[in-house]
Amino acid sequence: MALGDTDVTIDTSNVAESCRPVTEILSRIGDKWSILIVMALSAGPRRFSELKRNIDGISQRMLTLTLKGLERDGLVSRTVTPSIPPRVDYELSALGHSLREPVNALGRWAFANRPAILKARDVFDGLGARASL
Repeated sequence: MALGDTDVTIDTSNVAESCRPVTEILSRIGDKWSILIVMALSAGPRRFSELKRNIDGISQRMLTLTLKGLERDGLVSRTVTPSIPPRVDYELSALGHSLREPVNALGRWAFANRPAILKARDVFDGLGARASL
């Protein structure tokens, strides 16, 4: 299968077995910090400090761990420029760029459906409070 091929058939007779090969990959690209890093790098290369400033709430440790994981999976490339102090830039690889469209689509879906989700939570929480009485 080549990069960009989307004709994937999943055997739905045993969903757990069919999904097992992608679970590890989805856990990497589906976590909050990975998605935010991919979105931040979509505009172009960024230094570590720029990413830290632009991703609200991420700790230095979590940014470091997430970038290493994305680099390990071939989604992000890291370039060190010898200087004092050394300059380190991160950017999406070709594989990482292929994530831009799905991540942006997921973001658009979240923004468009946020009011409905908040309403559903309110209804659910109201029912839960009454059910426990």
